Amino acid sequence: MKTIKYELDNGIATLTFDKPGSSVNTLCLQWQDDLSAATAQIVRERDAIRGIILASAKSSFFAGADLKALMRLKPSDASAMFAEIERMKKNYRTLETLGKPVVSCLNGAALGGGWEVALVGHYRVAVDDSKIQFGLPEITLGLIPGASGITKMTRLLGLMRAQPYILESKLFNPREALALGLVHELVPDASHLRASALAWIAANPRAQQPWDARDYKIPGGTPANPKIAAALSVAPAMLKKSTRGLYPAPEAALAAMVEGAQVDFDTALRIESRYLASVAVSPVAKAMINTFFFNLNAIKSGQSRPKGMARFKPQKVGILGAGMMGAGIAYAQASKGIATVLKDVSQDKAEVGKAYSIKVTQPRVNKGRMSAEDQATLLSRITATDKAADLASCDLIIEAVFESRDLKAQVTREAEPLLAPGGFFASNTSTLPISGLAKASAHPEKFIGIHFFSPVDKMKLVEIIRGQQTDDETVARAFDYVQALGKIPIVVNDSRGFYTSRTFGSFVMEGAAMLGEGIPAAVIENAGIQCGMPVGPLAVLDETALSLGVHVLDQTRADFNAEGRTYIATPGELLMERMVKEFNRQGRAAGAGFYDYPADKCAKKTLWPQLKPLFEKPGIAWDITDLKDRLLYRQAVETARCLSEGVLTAVHDANIGSIFGIGFPAWTGGAMQFIYGMGMNAFVQRADQLATRFGPGFVLNDKVKAAIRQHQPVY
Repeated sequence: MKTIKYELDNGIATLTFDKPGSSVNTLCLQWQDDLSAATAQIVRERDAIRGIILASAKSSFFAGADLKALMRLKPSDASAMFAEIERMKKNYRTLETLGKPVVSCLNGAALGGGWEVALVGHYRVAVDDSKIQFGLPEITLGLIPGASGITKMTRLLGLMRAQPYILESKLFNPREALALGLVHELVPDASHLRASALAWIAANPRAQQPWDARDYKIPGGTPANPKIAAALSVAPAMLKKSTRGLYPAPEAALAAMVEGAQVDFDTALRIESRYLASVAVSPVAKAMINTFFFNLNAIKSGQSRPKGMARFKPQKVGILGAGMMGAGIAYAQASKGIATVLKDVSQDKAEVGKAYSIKVTQPRVNKGRMSAEDQATLLSRITATDKAADLASCDLIIEAVFESRDLKAQVTREAEPLLAPGGFFASNTSTLPISGLAKASAHPEKFIGIHFFSPVDKMKLVEIIRGQQTDDETVARAFDYVQALGKIPIVVNDSRGFYTSRTFGSFVMEGAAMLGEGIPAAVIENAGIQCGMPVGPLAVLDETALSLGVHVLDQTRADFNAEGRTYIATPGELLMERMVKEFNRQGRAAGAGFYDYPADKCAKKTLWPQLKPLFEKPGIAWDITDLKDRLLYRQAVETARCLSEGVLTAVHDANIGSIFGIGFPAWTGGAMQFIYGMGMNAFVQRADQLATRFGPGFVLNDKVKAAIRQHQPVY
């Protein structure tokens, strides 16, 4: 056996999981073969065995499935996948029903298939460490817990209590597991695990799983229970509302839970296996595994960070502008222990910005999730000021003032000299080219874009923009700063709108263009929702402010004129301009945009009634598939263009940036994975059709096609 060390000593059979050449154990094919061999050996030697211990030689217990192998699956592999799952479960059941006590010694994390391995034990002992995580995150990867996780968690917790841990992938630490009854004992460190296991084996010579007992009943009851039946009758509809029918895994998991609860344990396991085999070979699973595991880990491990640069730990960071963005950044920093100077033109404005941190934390204090002392400590880290001198010795200063090139230049020249030796300066602009803003800097090589998303306390993504003169050290320091905030950095090269704002603009402007073509606003908004965007394009335009969009349009025209060129506005931009300049509809903040926003905050917004007579064309033909494709393909095409132009340099930055920054549907795996999942030829063919009917926004030239092929991932 290559991945399992088998030892029989004094009647105790120990299976130590230790996959060679890997930092973690996975359910790879070799491990499955080794488990079969180990199980067969235990059966042969059963008379000499008093108990079985499952342990790990790694720092974690077990990581789960071999996701690279899953990425290579095709729909035709479903039957083979089912057989593999059933073989693994047969081994689990053999160990569980042998009549010998089995103990899982959890020295570290056990996630996904790893938690399912842990559940083989009749008794589970874990190290008491709050950093250790257990649970079933498969749904977040487009999969379901199909190696007995659904069946066992449902029988341990009941149909209703198990749902958050299965359908929502809620994780838990050892103490939480103990409270749930999922772990039976905690020990101070890994050195105590074996002694506890041996003591339990000695006290329980004939152990069995709860569901194998004759008097076992599912906690809370089966679907035949009227209360359970009533709750389950609405569950599919509620699930469909959240998934919009685009994510097969949650629906499959719920079905496996409910169907499995109505049959015997072994039949429930087979039901679960069939559902897993079905979703595992689906394109959605492949897309989500690619992005939420491989791409996300590529970013977390620093693949976009310049190599060879010393690590940077921010101590004191200044922020210019205490508006919504500046106040949000201040909170994000202070919550991570970073001393923060929040400067505005007046002390009152600076204090209002600091008070945002109270607004964010007070609900937690009220609910007992944060102490008043911790809140006070957080606030003490923020110095609200109107004095530039207070910025002295900052490692980093970020300007978060209004999107005006002149204003940004002014505050840059004022604050930059106050940086600590070796410090760097950043702009939080969402659209203005960094290389142009860096002209106001005395050290353009130490000037960079750090683009936060609103609201900062909720949005995980931060876009780092390298200017033409920005050096590697500054990029690396910006990357480290973003990670110090607990956020996800992507690194892009400078251009107008960078990556996220540019691609986001293609989405909202395509929606505005549809309205200009005469398509009903409600249809456009529903198309956005149906394809998986968080909200429709017109609602998003309102949220970000139509007036800001027009300001950016005016700035773009001015920049083009300064370069001796003429900017040709798109149909969507022209419609947005009419909304602001002709009808004074400036967006949600002004109470009027594509929607009307009632003064009563509890009342729902409604589409502006005048959209119908102003823009809709009675009798116009539209097709919902075309509308959905336009919204998705337009963003994917723009992303591919960014890749071909060098604005993006890595597919993982494109996929993560599109999902976490602009809400591109997670079921696609991101804007580039949407192309790869569709298949290059099919995507190009459909894009060509859309370009012929709806304009140059969908055109893929040879350079773009070459970039798509060049960056296609291989597993």
